[in-house]
Amino acid sequence: MTIRERYVDSSGARIWTCTSGTGIPFLMFNGGPGCDDYLGRVAELIEDVCQVVRFEPRGCGRSDWDGNYAVDTLINDAEEVRKAYGLEHCIVGGHSFGPDVALTYAITYPRAVIGLIGMAGGRIVNDRNWHATYRRNLARIGEDLGGVIFNADPNVNVECTRSWREYIKRPTLLRDIAAVEIPATFIYGSDDIRPDWPTRQLAQLLPHGRFVEIDGAAHSIWLSHAGELDEKLHDAIERISSFSSSQSS
Repeated sequence: MTIRERYVDSSGARIWTCTSGTGIPFLMFNGGPGCDDYLGRVAELIEDVCQVVRFEPRGCGRSDWDGNYAVDTLINDAEEVRKAYGLEHCIVGGHSFGPDVALTYAITYPRAVIGLIGMAGGRIVNDRNWHATYRRNLARIGEDLGGVIFNADPNVNVECTRSWREYIKRPTLLRDIAAVEIPATFIYGSDDIRPDWPTRQLAQLLPHGRFVEIDGAAHSIWLSHAGELDEKLHDAIERISSFSSSQSS
């Protein structure tokens, strides 16, 4: 499938973007914070049913490295990308930290979003035990990321993480999440070294949330279980499409 690249201007910053496939628009968020584009193989799985729009956040890859790396800036940039591509309504989602940002986007711009799909992520907690378990598993088991080497300003992770931790302290956050009336599917690998309880919890909190596990898969699900991920993604997209059609009829 042909990939078309372009830059989108957002408050004076150039944001690298690309699009591929045809069908329901899917605005895809990278992990990190602080990852440039690495989800091409995921996009390929759904290009038969989705127009996938990917972008690199500020400070990552080909987008401008300008030091403005807070979550609210990332959300505003994503909105400028959506508008630049003329997407009236879209699915939002991504991988690892990506579902967290996608959920924030859905809360901020609810009229633009018809569904949410998360892969190996989705949490609204800053839990020391979670981090300790992850670090222990990383040291003991290790992790295969497919040899990808990320190109980003180190300050992206620092600033975006800081602002994210402030964001999840908002008094209205749980109420806002409970009001997100769209289908949401979270796909997780049983062998991911990151504890899955925050994602299971988030799936229960969302009115139309669903948690799906792929047995034997790790964090980069597509490396070892591309077929199963393909199936789960298509199921989630069909669920969103059916829900959207029922709401408009």
